[in-house]
Amino acid sequence: MSTYKAFEVREETEKNFVGTIVEKSALELAEGSVSIEVCYSSVNYKDALSASGSKAVTREYPHVPGIDAAGTVLASTDSNFAVGDEVVVTGYDLGMNTAGGFGQQVTVPGGWVTKLPVGLSLRDSMVLGTAGLTAGLCVNKLLLNGITPEAGKVLVTGATGGVGIIACALLVKLGFEVVASTGKLAETAKLTALGVSEVISREAFSEENPRPMLKESYAAAVDVAGGTTLVNVIKSLSYGGSVAACGLVDSPALSATVLPFILRGVNLLGVDSVELPLAQKQQVWNLFANEWALTDIDSLAETIVLAELPAVLAKVLAGGAIGRYVLDLRA
Repeated sequence: MSTYKAFEVREETEKNFVGTIVEKSALELAEGSVSIEVCYSSVNYKDALSASGSKAVTREYPHVPGIDAAGTVLASTDSNFAVGDEVVVTGYDLGMNTAGGFGQQVTVPGGWVTKLPVGLSLRDSMVLGTAGLTAGLCVNKLLLNGITPEAGKVLVTGATGGVGIIACALLVKLGFEVVASTGKLAETAKLTALGVSEVISREAFSEENPRPMLKESYAAAVDVAGGTTLVNVIKSLSYGGSVAACGLVDSPALSATVLPFILRGVNLLGVDSVELPLAQKQQVWNLFANEWALTDIDSLAETIVLAELPAVLAKVLAGGAIGRYVLDLRA
């Protein structure tokens, strides 16, 4: 593949960024690198930020966003990978300052690449993508901290977003009673179809509450919001409960007391899906291919093509996205 199609974002005029489909030339392989024919990618909030010109995500333009990629190896100077291997790349610098999965080809260090486990298709890996990997890491941390279905309800904030909807589906599969918090109550039927037992408005947690602790309502939680929402979630955990925190949709700031930690023994568990060791990513992919396999995974995502990206990116940036978007690059 000497040339390939890609969705490239350029700064047309100052602070005016426009994405178009272009033909690009393949990069030469550096030592220890892998060239991948991308079959599928996915659309994430970080991609929408990059496509809109956020210098906090991407420093230089023109640039090809896409923090997720799944496909087959075209060439490799890393002995761990052979031509034809099916692989997944998520996180690290992909789609940020390294050309990403919104192109039909990526060239990345071998240390960023995970072999696709048997039992997981390339498309399904991108229904999951960084969002699913993050959800899986959150759930795994809760399990490692002793949370069981018998302990009580598990709260998921941002439940209609990418991380949230996969966290809901996974927790239900594992036998937990899940309470979904969302700002999109019109999507209640979609969440209850996944097996969620209760859907509540995000406003239940997004308003500041001066009380240092609230009623013990949840054995555990997965939080994508941070800020006031996370503070109220911490206050609402049962004795010994845990919350896995992986986002800052609300705010990166926390204004809380230590009382839930020292009087109820609750745990705040940080989750990173970008820079964590590759072996930990591989472990979660293997779980999703086996005991964590989601039976109705197709219902979590809509498939789009390159021409549809601008509209979808705008929707994601505006907070209007529901579930996941898989980008099919095979056309």
